[in-house]
Amino acid sequence: MNSNLTYEEAVTRLNEIVAALEKNDVSLDEALALFEEGTALTAFCTEKLTQAKQKITEIDK
Repeated sequence: MNSNLTYEEAVTRLNEIVAALEKNDVSLDEALALFEEGTALTAFCTEKLTQAKQKITEIDK
């Protein structure tokens, strides 16, 4: 995964992955690769949101 990826770019890519998987026109190998990429992107987004929440909590104190 690109280390310079923004949260917004990750969400956009996740939407593309979901759309591709919903079409059911990818091979099993492609579907597995997309699922794996989507899982990594989800973890990335979760971490970004956790970091943002921590910053907000610190600022709010």
